[in-house]
Amino acid sequence: MSENNNASLEATPEQVQYANLLGKGMMLGLVLLFVTFAIYVFGIIDPYIAVNDLSNYWNLSVDDYLQKANIPDGWGWVGMLQYGDFLNFIGVVVLSGITILCYLAIVPTLLKNNDKVYAVLALIEAAVLTLAASGILTSGH
Repeated sequence: MSENNNASLEATPEQVQYANLLGKGMMLGLVLLFVTFAIYVFGIIDPYIAVNDLSNYWNLSVDDYLQKANIPDGWGWVGMLQYGDFLNFIGVVVLSGITILCYLAIVPTLLKNNDKVYAVLALIEAAVLTLAASGILTSGH
């Protein structure tokens, strides 16, 4: 009986594949966060908002901050990557988006193993996460 329980505790190939990709993506995102933060802190690339001016924005809501600082909302930050204070968004995107890639990566393995239901669920999950990240469906902050 204990052999049966141990066999069920083994990870499936798609679980291992998901975990390996998630681990690599997490490390990449973490390294990007450190590197882009260092670029910002050491002033290698000028920030959009000077460090001395940051305290002027601390008491504002997100909407007021975006308006006062003239920053586009949603994915508008992508057009501002030339500024040091927006570079660190790249690491955040990698960390938050790696799950989508993980789901997409396991689909071929699931189909190969004839797990069509799980493959469809993985595709739906990736689509829902992508739709949520796209900003198409917004309800405010």
